[in-house]
Formats: sequence, structure tokens, C-alpha cells
Amino acid sequence: MKVYLDHNATTPIHPKVKEAMIQALDIYGNPSSSYTLGRQSHYLIEESRSKTAQFLDVESKQVIFTASGSEANNMVLKGLFTNPYEVNRKDHLIISSIEHPSVMTCAKSLRDRGIDLTLLSVDSYGRVDLEELKTAIQPNTRLVSIMLANNEIGTIQPIKEAVQIAHEQNIPFHTDAIQAIGKIPVDIKDLGVDYLTVSGHKLYGPKGVGVLYAKRPKKLLPLIEGGPHELGLRAGTENTLAIIGLGVAIDCLQQEMDENNQRVSRLRRRLEEGILKTIPNTSLNGHPDQRLPGTVNISFNDVEGKAILLKLDMKGISVSTGSACSSHLSDPSYVIQALGYSYERAYSSVRFSLGWGNTDDQIDYVLNKLPQVVSDLRKLT
Repeated sequence: MKVYLDHNATTPIHPKVKEAMIQALDIYGNPSSSYTLGRQSHYLIEESRSKTAQFLDVESKQVIFTASGSEANNMVLKGLFTNPYEVNRKDHLIISSIEHPSVMTCAKSLRDRGIDLTLLSVDSYGRVDLEELKTAIQPNTRLVSIMLANNEIGTIQPIKEAVQIAHEQNIPFHTDAIQAIGKIPVDIKDLGVDYLTVSGHKLYGPKGVGVLYAKRPKKLLPLIEGGPHELGLRAGTENTLAIIGLGVAIDCLQQEMDENNQRVSRLRRRLEEGILKTIPNTSLNGHPDQRLPGTVNISFNDVEGKAILLKLDMKGISVSTGSACSSHLSDPSYVIQALGYSYERAYSSVRFSLGWGNTDDQIDYVLNKLPQVVSDLRKLT
């Protein structure tokens, strides 16, 4: 049996998305061209933009297509600084200590170029301290960036309250909502964020397309220059096929999200309870309640998480040991360590992230195979 439990890394393309993209393969006109083929491509791009804006409940002119969620995150962090590559610049940036690598690495790169950077600590559940955020704000703070839901442990942050703190000081707020969109209700107007990022391949759409919501796009500087595409913020011919696929994925989300997430949440509880009950010396990482419906991160004491991953892979079960963007690194998860846990606990963590295609039979299969895998590995160590 094949069991895919790594939906936080990427999701399979929804069958309707795949069908729509195959049908659109002959739509090759440049969207910037004035003749019929070009206008056809342009129309389909704008149709997807309209669908995305409607889903997010924002204006179409506030939706900017990118090549990925990582690019969208970089566009905000670098685009809000007048010159992010100027040495000794004293603008100040605040992020949490458990941000996705596309935010964390970008922020540290800005720090290396002279930007002041504050990493907010988190509690043992992975939640930021709002009082610490208040004290971290400085007169030169230019941006606060805190993710809505963590990709490794699924913990959901108090973004609305954090935004209010930032806005009291007239500081714009960005949230990486890549893991949250499609999994929990997200009301951008209620949250009050100025910038929010989305990734197509996290919500059963294609890879190669991301979304940046920008309340005031003109305040950003482009990462890629050379043309008027995407309000002048991203030069280069648009990835028409992927953008079409994203629009269809959005349609599917609107129809299926609530029912799917209820089912995924039930399956996740079965998996989590089964693991903690049948395998001794295991610990849950992240908040027990305030987290994504399909994410469970567990540490298996005295076993390397990577070893569990490889053994499960041999049995047709796909899991991960952290962010897909840092899976090639040998170091343990910096997210788990940021919770205050030991190097060893971080090294023994495994993430199971469920999604659309998972079934009760698959969960039974995992609960049948996993205890023996852990037992055998513990005997070896």
C-alpha cells in the first residue's frame, strides 16, 4: 500500500486541475500580445486572478502572481526596504524564530547587509509572545512578519492580535499563510494584514505559481525588473498554464474545503492517538488544539527521525522530518529546538501531514507498520 503523509511539503494535483491544465496546453499565446491568442491567455490569467481575489475576499488589483510562495515572501521582505543591499542600513525587521526558510534565510541575508533583525521567541507550543512583540518594536521597525501556521508543527499564531500591536505603531504586517490557506478559514480583512502569501502546490494546484496579496502594492519594490507584468512588480512572461491550474484549484477548494478538512482532522486524531498510545517514549510537538487539522509532529525518543523516514519509505509510507526546503540538511529542526526542546528531541521528530487522498485504511496501515519500525530501530541504537 502507498500512503502519502507529506501534504505540508506538497499536495498531489487535484484531478480537475490536471484536466484543466491538459486542456490548456494549446493556449500558448503571450499574455502581453495584442492579437487573439495573446488576449486569450491574458483573459484566462485575469480570470484566475479574479477567482483568487474572490476566494481571499480582496480586490483583484491586490493579487500578484509569482513563481512560488518563497518568491512572494522574498518580494515582501526585500521589497519594503528602500535599498535592501545597502551596507549599514539601520531599518529594523521583526520575525518569529520558527519562520519558514524562505522568510528566515531572507531575513538573515538582510541582516548581513546591515538591517537590524529581531527573532521573537516562542513558547513550548510554538506560539509567539505578544508582550515580547510589543517590547521588540523600535522607532525604525519597518516590518513585522509572522507566519499564520507553522509548516512543521502546525501551530496557529495569534495573527490578528499581533497585527493590532504593529498597526498601533503604524508598522505594516506580513504573514506567510502558505500552510493555512485551504486548511483553516482565513479572513484577510479580519486579520488586518498588509501582506499575505499563498502557494499553489500546497492546495492541490500546480507547482510554479504563488500569490502575494498586497494591500498597497505600490509600496513594494520589484525583485525582478524589465516589464510591466503584475503591476510592474514582477517582470517576465506569466506562467499561464500554472496560473490557470491555480484558478481551478481555488474553485475546488471553495466546494470541498470544509468537508475535506473535517475528514482530515478526524484521520489525524486517529493517527496521533494511535501513535502515542501504542509506541512508548513518544512526545507531541506543537499546540494540541491551536494547529492545522492535518498536521501532527511527534518525537520518537532514542531514534533518528531520518531513519524512521527511510524505513517507512521502504514500506510505501511517505513522511518528513521537517520543512521540505531544508530536508537536505543534516541538522535537526530549528523549529523544534525553538520550542525549548533538546537537540536529541528535535533530531527524533517526524512530521505526518494528511490531506485529500488519505483514508482510514491508510491510517490503519501506518499504525500497523510504524510500531515495529520504531522498535527495530531502537534495538539498533
